[in-house]
Amino acid sequence: MNRRPTDRLSRRAFFGGFGAMGAVGLLGGFTATVAAEPPLETGTIKLRQPVSVGASCGPQDFLAEELLKAEGFTDVRWVNVAGFQGTRKALASGEIDFNIQFAGSYIVAVDAGDPIVLLTGIHVGCYELFAAEPVRTIRDLKGKSVAVTELGSGRHLFFASALRYVGLDPGKDVTLITQPVQESMQLFTDGKIDAYMGFPPEPQELRTKKIGHVVLNSTAERPWSQYFCCMLAGNKEFVQKHPGATKRALRAILKATDMCALEPSRVAQVLVSRGITTSYDHTLQTLKELPYDTWRTFSPEDTVRFYALRLHEAGLIKTSPQKIVAQGTDWRFLNELKKELKG
Repeated sequence: MNRRPTDRLSRRAFFGGFGAMGAVGLLGGFTATVAAEPPLETGTIKLRQPVSVGASCGPQDFLAEELLKAEGFTDVRWVNVAGFQGTRKALASGEIDFNIQFAGSYIVAVDAGDPIVLLTGIHVGCYELFAAEPVRTIRDLKGKSVAVTELGSGRHLFFASALRYVGLDPGKDVTLITQPVQESMQLFTDGKIDAYMGFPPEPQELRTKKIGHVVLNSTAERPWSQYFCCMLAGNKEFVQKHPGATKRALRAILKATDMCALEPSRVAQVLVSRGITTSYDHTLQTLKELPYDTWRTFSPEDTVRFYALRLHEAGLIKTSPQKIVAQGTDWRFLNELKKELKG
């Protein structure tokens, strides 16, 4: 079922909230750029309907709606997709055309033969590992219980990568708890498990309530802070058949990423007013903490190689990092846009 976000703002109202960075700052130059490019192969683009949980981490696709229209898309469709596996299937089948998710999730999908292609990094960070005493390092988790909410999820794959990086086996050295978010957080709060793999806005909530302590912050700590967390991928058939539309979609989403970096307070206001997230304070904190400007300078290919190697070592994928890069990435559009969107 396709639907647009409820209570959609008008184009003027949406960009009016961003002041000088609105219609003039973000759309200035679009007319000349778009006019100089070949016509769109399709005016339709399908994206995953935003959900409230974690929306403060990756709101770019939602924020890009009006930018997509400025690029010439006349039919921006929002598709209801449930859960991690549902999103993966929707992107592979073409039910949605593009999606933003943890790099490791896409690597697993490429390894499984899903027809998707990674196009760019979006930002560093997101995940924070909280633990109870006496755990102080990742190695201290040997023999402990850790909540990752769902096997195969981004939380699980990131945690498995972190364990392998310090020499632990994610399949043998820890007990993985796979309860939904609220149940997992309650187990951790009640002291019934040793650690919790958090994702925005949960780390902000745990810090506010002074529950546990941070063992790993992927936004601030090396090597995790040197690689993208969230990346944008597209359905391979769409990208191959519609290169012009792919470039324009990518440009709109990267413009929205810049919006998060330059005007976090106004982005937070929009997300709360639209019901995409509920807490302004936690959303603003997340937006300020995540380095949204790294898409210009960090290497998405290095990110793919790094996580592919960790996941290969963990036995979660069979394909080598080199083949993952060859089969599941396309940086042509990003390289062009880096030259266009200097700033």
